Amino acid sequence: MKKVIALVLSVVLCLGLFAGCGEEEKKEGKGEFIIGMSGPLTGGAAVYGTAVKNAAEMAIEEINAAGGMNGYKFKLFATDDQHNKDLVAGNYANMLENGVHFTLGTVTTDPGLEFKAMSKEDNVFFLTPSASGDKIPEFDNGFQMCFADGDQGQVAADYVNSLGLTQIGVFYKSDDSYSDGIFKNFKAALNADITVVETQFTDANATDFSAQITQLKDCSFVFMPIYYQPAAIFMKQAKDTMAADAVYYGCDGFDGLAGEMDLTTITQEVSMLSHFDANSTEGKAGDFIKKYTEKYGTDTLNQFGASAYDCIYALYGAMKELAEEGKEITPDMSASEICDLLKAKFTGGYTFVEGATGSNITWSEEGKVQKLATKYTLKEAD
Repeated sequence: MKKVIALVLSVVLCLGLFAGCGEEEKKEGKGEFIIGMSGPLTGGAAVYGTAVKNAAEMAIEEINAAGGMNGYKFKLFATDDQHNKDLVAGNYANMLENGVHFTLGTVTTDPGLEFKAMSKEDNVFFLTPSASGDKIPEFDNGFQMCFADGDQGQVAADYVNSLGLTQIGVFYKSDDSYSDGIFKNFKAALNADITVVETQFTDANATDFSAQITQLKDCSFVFMPIYYQPAAIFMKQAKDTMAADAVYYGCDGFDGLAGEMDLTTITQEVSMLSHFDANSTEGKAGDFIKKYTEKYGTDTLNQFGASAYDCIYALYGAMKELAEEGKEITPDMSASEICDLLKAKFTGGYTFVEGATGSNITWSEEGKVQKLATKYTLKEAD
């Protein structure tokens, strides 16, 4: 009997020790926060998704090296949607199965429109670096680090209105929500006395733009709210038809253009609305560029990555503030519990003081980012 009692006491003691170890691990901050993302890691838009994945991982490595969040480390769980909305449901389910606590949503807009509804149903927080559709942050769990399409259209129109032009050209993709959304908001905000020569294309005719170039050849300024691949095709085909001093002006979809073509082969100016200067050598932007290019090279250096880098640090900063307020977030909390804390913080006056894409960044009640936009010149006119 004594042996049995001793054995029982021994087992109880061991269980107590294991339980104590578990509590001690928790106190020491063992564990990790898992951040999900869905983006094009393969396919035609892979430069965007790869940039986001690289930059997010770089930020996470830096934060973890500095001790993480009160000892808790971060980990990125990245999934490939190939810029195909039909793959998002599977990616989202995979994120949940792998225990994500909050996410970067999607990299591009069409997949993001699928993601937002699913994440709303489960109350999973997302801060997207680059899905710019106006309806991306439709629900209270979604936020953007990039400018919304409507805001891009408005700011682009304000810029064009200031130029004193009487006529401009527009080249956009009518079957793409990103391109069509920006153009509609741009046109609505454009001065009524500016004549618009409007041209468009779709997936069905995205390789030969000779007809559109003929229509636009007399325009000295062409607004192109499109992604960089068709922009490169247009510029190559139009280089000897458009005026040498014409200006091609785009939005954040122009990122990646310099990697798609040699811009020195055309004479026209190429510029874009941006929140990131890829040539910066100072401040947070300069620091980010230096670290990113040393680690990953220049092929995927763009504002999508810079924005993702800021997303990670903005989330980290919000969590630190919550902890200081006595509302610490830990990995044993559910994604829904964490979402409630983060969305209250992001709509409650939280300011991300300085990032690679701007300073004193805040968010509206609608989840849209508030920061300065600038004109960034990719290539000066010859």
